Amino acid sequence: MAQRRALDMDSLAVSDRFRLFNFTRRDDHVTYLWILRAMDRLREVHQVQVAPDDVAAALRELARVHDQVPEVDRGLRDRLDELHADRVVHRFDDASRAGNLARYRNRQSVYQFSELGYWAYQAVEDLLGARIEDVNLSRLVFSEVLADLRALAEANRTGQAEHVYRRLARLDAVMEDMGRRSAQFHVTLGEILRSTDASPDVFLRHKNALLVHMSDFTAELDRYLPRLDRAVREVEDTGLATLLSRAAECDERLFMGRDERLADWRRRWRALRAWFASDEAIPARAAELHAATRSAVSGVIALLRQITEAQRGGVNRSTQLRHLAAWVFNTPDDGAAHALMGAAFNVRSARHLGAAHEDDEQISPSTTWWDAPGVEVSVTLFRSGTAPTAGVPKPVRRNPGAQARLRGRQAADRAAERRAAARLVDRGAHGRVLDETDTRVLLRLVTRALEGRTVVAGRLSSASGEGDGTLVRLVPDPAGSTVRTAQGRLHLPGLRLEVTGHRTRTKNP
Repeated sequence: MAQRRALDMDSLAVSDRFRLFNFTRRDDHVTYLWILRAMDRLREVHQVQVAPDDVAAALRELARVHDQVPEVDRGLRDRLDELHADRVVHRFDDASRAGNLARYRNRQSVYQFSELGYWAYQAVEDLLGARIEDVNLSRLVFSEVLADLRALAEANRTGQAEHVYRRLARLDAVMEDMGRRSAQFHVTLGEILRSTDASPDVFLRHKNALLVHMSDFTAELDRYLPRLDRAVREVEDTGLATLLSRAAECDERLFMGRDERLADWRRRWRALRAWFASDEAIPARAAELHAATRSAVSGVIALLRQITEAQRGGVNRSTQLRHLAAWVFNTPDDGAAHALMGAAFNVRSARHLGAAHEDDEQISPSTTWWDAPGVEVSVTLFRSGTAPTAGVPKPVRRNPGAQARLRGRQAADRAAERRAAARLVDRGAHGRVLDETDTRVLLRLVTRALEGRTVVAGRLSSASGEGDGTLVRLVPDPAGSTVRTAQGRLHLPGLRLEVTGHRTRTKNP
């Protein structure tokens, strides 16, 4: 279910979630991991908010049992702040922990796991704790699923709402676990088949148990798949809408409305039905798993035959590498050894050129060289391997005529604005159409007035903006005001516009 929900997230949300794993990319990532383990240890004893001293004490307790725990007493607060910046933990200021005035003046912070931060930490721990020996295809689960489906149909038929919710929740958990087990098993099986060239003895030692396990699973799936198909249809015959409604009513998730819970259970039932009930066009996922397991059995048998024949003939990848190592060792000089290794592994010298893109934010750091867009490379860099330089700076050329024209244009614009400000004072802003210069001066003064507004007793007070001897006041008025300009009408709802003269104060020298 979580994988399906992740498909609907946009790129910004995905990038925000990936920030939670920044601590795994730092140089001292092991130290950050042990800090989170110490916080998790305190969380298990219901100590949710912890201070750096509490984390240090928990680390010392872990160090008595584990030798790999680092010493982080000095930079512990800084590392906790880094985890807060990555949104793995929340930080709160707790003044109650200050025992004296000096400690009160210093920042007394406490930390606790964020919800997504704890999920990220658990994901890292699950990855570190994964073991190949734990993978399996559970063949005993089919009988339990069949019994749960029959009990679910009976509970819905007799109107036992709580029993319907418990059975449906158990089936959903079993299906999620079954999908995870099957995916993990086939990935691990592919890894075993790929690595047999390096360790054929490991494969030969476990081949019998592997073949028996997959054969028993396919046989059990053949026996139960028709029964499970009929059981799913029997549940739907008792009233699927009623069943999902009862499950949504008994669902106790507080932060979801009834419609959201109903849609969630409908989605879960479709996933469960897709496992066992097959339609004319779409086969059941259990049937696809059955075909994949049969194909894996054939692949294991073919690989077993290949390894047996290679060991019987005495030629395999291991013996080939040994012969190549002997040839390289017996070459007369280093040049011949490099030439032999280059011919054996198809290694050729290559010249790589690289340059930074003009806008590096447009290209993700995870984009490969093959998929990234190309950049222009200078001829100097291509031929000599050195980046081109700009050379000696050229002298600055003066243009007095252009500067004089710019100063004259600026002076004319300022004079036009002063005349427009005088017209606003004499003729006002209402009852006429303002030209471009009048509108520009008025908008500048209105912007200053709007930026200077303040809130008094929960209401906006009047505001004013001044410049070039002109004062604009914005007074709250329910009727509002409208100013006509050459570009259209300027509406000021809830504000009355007043334009008056303003005498600027000068300081005596």
